Order: sequence, then C-alpha cells, then structure tokens
Amino acid sequence: MERFTDDVAVVTGSTRGIGAGVAKRLAREGARVVVTGRTREAGAATVAAIEAEGGEAVFVEADMRDPEEIAALFDATVEAYGSLDVLVNNAGVETNTAVDEATMDDWAFVVETDFRSFWLCAREAADRMDEGAIVNTSSNHAFLTTPELFPYNAVKAGINGMTRAMALDLGPHIRVNTVNPGWVAIERTMGEMDDEYRAHLESIHPVGRIGTPEDVAAAVAYLASDEAGFVTGANLLVDGGRTAVMQDDTLPNYRERRLALDEDDENGERDD
Repeated sequence: MERFTDDVAVVTGSTRGIGAGVAKRLAREGARVVVTGRTREAGAATVAAIEAEGGEAVFVEADMRDPEEIAALFDATVEAYGSLDVLVNNAGVETNTAVDEATMDDWAFVVETDFRSFWLCAREAADRMDEGAIVNTSSNHAFLTTPELFPYNAVKAGINGMTRAMALDLGPHIRVNTVNPGWVAIERTMGEMDDEYRAHLESIHPVGRIGTPEDVAAAVAYLASDEAGFVTGANLLVDGGRTAVMQDDTLPNYRERRLALDEDDENGERDD
C-alpha cells in the first residue's frame, strides 16, 4: 500500500521503539518522514533504515520539553519538505513512582514530555496543515493501570481527553485520534526480562503473544490515512485483548493455545 505518497509526516520520539516503527511504516507507504528525538545517533540510524528500504526521511533533533525546539522542529519540516500532512505525537517517558512518592521533578518530566508537548506539537502542526491527521500515542493504562506508575498513567488518560478536544477544535480539516498500545516488545519495556516472565506475559494475552512496534504502526497508519476519513476523536486499543480481562487467574494459557495452533499450521492440520 502507498496511502501516504507525497505526504509529509512528523513522528516525535521516533529514534527507537514504537516511534521508529511508525516512522518506517509511514515511509514504506510513501510518506516523507521527519524523524525527531534527543539522540542524534539513534535518529540517524532510523533515517538510514528508512533510506535502506527506499524511503525518504530526515532527522531533526528536538527536546519535547522545550517549546522553542518544538516550534523549530516544524519550521525545519516545512523548510525541508514544504508542507505537513501527518503528525504522530509519540514521545514518552515514565517514572516508577507512586502518587505519594512522585516529586515535582517527576511530575514535570512526565507531564511536559508526554502531555504538554502533544498540545504544543498539535498547535504548531495545525498552523501548517491545510488538511491532515494527528495521531496521539496513549496507552492501555489510560483505562486500567498498575501501582507505582504515576503520573504516567494519569497523563495517558489525559491524552484521551486531549484527543477529543483537538478533534472538536481542529475539525473538519484535521482529524485527531488516539492509539492506545499495551505490552509492546521494545528495549524500554523488555529490559532484562527473562524467558519465563515473557512466556507468562504471552499466556495472559488473548492473542497469545505481546505486541510489536509493527502492530502499533499498522494502527497508526490506518488512523492517519484517508481510510479513516470518518474517524476522529476516537481511541483505538492495540493491546492484544488485555483490557478485556478482569481476572488473570480465570484465563486459559493463551500462549499454549497459540503454540498449538502454530504447530497445527506447520503440520497442515488446522481446519479454517
């Protein structure tokens, strides 16, 4: 598919992880992509990966906590490509702190990066878009969460509300939606996770596995494309069914089920 031929897309936090996956997917579908983040070396690697697949991209270094750098990012985008069609707000950080432990520095670090920057980027993008789409990356923590993940979980819920506000205020020429990923296998979430715990995670997801950046990128590409032309103000969960679960101890082992299905496929025994 080439749903973004000649379009220009900015993807924040795209030097690695989900953001890099989104940048590569949009470029693969024809977009000229502005990769951005704080790490020049990682950004150059994402650009190189896009170019190796025949795509077009540039890297613009920008700290999402700095309003002046955000404005400069969008100036650089128009200078490089002349227009803007898609913004993916993806930059994100978190702290492993509880409500009664988080400091003012923790609050500022997360809120300014994960929340304020989404507003500032959308405002800058709207000034440069004739028509287009904005996709905000939230999380399934916007709906259900775990202890000691504040203020990240509060901010992610706020992003859903921000999306609705943006959809109303920026329509009809700009559509705004949210993608809400769950467990995704990236460097930050996997860390030093051992095989046993990964198998456990896979077993409690109704799809029998955890997600990949490509899973999220596919959802973002849909929301940003003309195929979602009648979708705005929406939140799309991409979490392998985790948010549908009330009690883990009532679940079958979905990982074992998936392995059995894969084995049947290999043996030609699966009856579709």
